[in-house]
Amino acid sequence: MRHAEYPAPERTLLHLSDTHLRAAGSRLFDLVDATAHLKSALEAIEASGAVPDGIVFTGDLVDLGESDAYVELRAIVEPFAARLGTRVFWVMGNHDDRAAFRSRLLDDHSCDPMRPVDRVDELDGLRLVTLDSTVPGLHHGELRDEQLAWLAEVLATPAPLGTILAMHHPPVPSVLPLASTVELRDQGRLARVLRGTDVRAIIAGHLHYSTFATFAGIPVSVASSTCYAQDLTVPVGGTRPQDGAQAFNLVHVYDHTIVHSVVPVDAPRTLEFIEPVEARRRIAAAGIADLSAAPKDAPTEPIGVLR
Repeated sequence: MRHAEYPAPERTLLHLSDTHLRAAGSRLFDLVDATAHLKSALEAIEASGAVPDGIVFTGDLVDLGESDAYVELRAIVEPFAARLGTRVFWVMGNHDDRAAFRSRLLDDHSCDPMRPVDRVDELDGLRLVTLDSTVPGLHHGELRDEQLAWLAEVLATPAPLGTILAMHHPPVPSVLPLASTVELRDQGRLARVLRGTDVRAIIAGHLHYSTFATFAGIPVSVASSTCYAQDLTVPVGGTRPQDGAQAFNLVHVYDHTIVHSVVPVDAPRTLEFIEPVEARRRIAAAGIADLSAAPKDAPTEPIGVLR
């Protein structure tokens, strides 16, 4: 027997973005049922038997900032997470309302509900930093000096498995020119904070299509949305949203690499199904030790620090 080149991942994250839920059954473009699309995605994940160590939603959780839409989102996602025995991490997006976000999702009724929602959590050695890049009332992204100072202080001490930074506005170019009007501004300031730190990946949303790049030498993974996606075959220079190609990402964290995989919400017709027991038999027949069932270290209760 020989071992596969890589053992089972150290941690697995489910990365969803731009759910854009609306209250009272209202539809996007009067056509798109964002709630139904989200439920379809979660049903597919649960049916697969995957058990992520965390579920990260990178912003634009609701479309109009409605309190009732946050209540509905929480009612859908939290029971799903409870059944999987995992945690949920929410990130602010430009369509979100900070006050409603804090009160409805975080049960935070502090005296300053409009301050940025920045947070650091640990998942058994993997640090997850969520950074609020939103500007209330506007759609582009910015980071305050005090946010960058806080981030630098957090990253001054490396985490055992490194850090993943989650934010809404991705610090990467967009292939759609119009997106320049809503991009993250002054990105060089963030790059100066991140260089030389233990940040292993940046995950984001906002663009409504899956894309990958590097920023300050760090891989960036942008998840498409679960509600609607941008058509990248649109005539050059234009935009054309479509009720199709919705997707989410799976993030597998290994010792020396992180793998980001795009998963469509509405998968095409399957052609073959090899059951897990048969897959294990074939692995063993090939003389490879099956490490997929190797137990992880006993989990510890992570503590989240919210600013």
